[in-house]
Amino acid sequence: MAVPRHKTSKQKQRSRRAHSALEPAGFSVCPRCNQEKPPHRVCDNCGFYRNIEKFKIGG
Repeated sequence: MAVPRHKTSKQKQRSRRAHSALEPAGFSVCPRCNQEKPPHRVCDNCGFYRNIEKFKIGG
């Protein structure tokens, strides 16, 4: 089994992890009501997904 010869420095660890930061979730625009919504989800404002009504909002 391989054993490292030297301890990995803090700089080396941190530079390797530099790309691991979390990014904010992206949003798309609902084509029906122009509100922001998560992509590939039913719109919370109008209840449509791909111009098909999935559930009714309100009464």
